[in-house]
Amino acid sequence: MRPVTIYTTDTCPYCVRAKSVLKKHDVPFTEIDVTGDDAKRRWLLEMSGQRTVPQIFFGDESIGGCTDLEAVVAAGKLSEKLA
Repeated sequence: MRPVTIYTTDTCPYCVRAKSVLKKHDVPFTEIDVTGDDAKRRWLLEMSGQRTVPQIFFGDESIGGCTDLEAVVAAGKLSEKLA
């Protein structure tokens, strides 16, 4: 299984929701809080093209945010993406 990393902030309801989706599907993940970390936020923008959190990575692949994760799950492709 590819490692899952989720970049979050401490006041983001979508971050909470995305973590809940991962937990519901028994997907282990590493959470990195970028609250107040401008350098890490710039890095995220460079890596994903997105300014918002959460940013979810399966290995080195950015899959996007919470709604993108939910779309992967709804399409039945979570296992495929994690392989």
